[in-house]
Amino acid sequence: MKFEWQKESERKWDGMAKSWNSRSREMWESGSRKDIVPFFMKYVKPGSQVADLGCGDGYGSFKLHQLGYLVTGVDVSEEMIAYARGRLGEEGPRFIKADIAKTDFAAESFDAMIAINSLEWTEAPIKAIEEMYRITKSGGQAVIGILGPTSAPREHSYARLHGEKVVCNTMMPWEFEKLAAECGWKKKAETGVYKQAAENLPHGAMPLELKQAVSFMWVFLLQK
Repeated sequence: MKFEWQKESERKWDGMAKSWNSRSREMWESGSRKDIVPFFMKYVKPGSQVADLGCGDGYGSFKLHQLGYLVTGVDVSEEMIAYARGRLGEEGPRFIKADIAKTDFAAESFDAMIAINSLEWTEAPIKAIEEMYRITKSGGQAVIGILGPTSAPREHSYARLHGEKVVCNTMMPWEFEKLAAECGWKKKAETGVYKQAAENLPHGAMPLELKQAVSFMWVFLLQK
């Protein structure tokens, strides 16, 4: 049977939607994503048109909307989009079901992008990065969170080592940075998210590659 990435990805995320929705508030408010919105706000002004690529159940989109951003969330999962649309009324963010590597947005539609742990869940991450660049305005910014080497979700991409088709294509933070630079993005800032066991390590004294090596997630601020 032919492997169709979009159908397989939607099936997997539809199946995980209920569990994800039960945990998303904690992730954004006190867990691994709690510092994402403050980091985003340091570089992107409220009132900006923002695309949340791989928005999941929309909790991050909701937080940005509450802070004055004009948010469009995009996700491949119908179940995730249903949760997202149920979060707010007509005045909230708008949500669109689509592959984030193949959107129908016009070129330079958005002031900024946010994509947290979603580029890894694309068939070809380079195409998603190129699409982000296409739909971002000149001078616009992107906040991208990439799963670090210590993150458990890497198990979803293990089968690729057996030559199997997978819906998750994990990459090292340095690999993402190289792909982004090849597409024209310029790195402006970055920060790490760590598991509790690594939080007490002397990060300030460690070279960048070691900081990334023990990270749960690495967050980049890029500019077009």
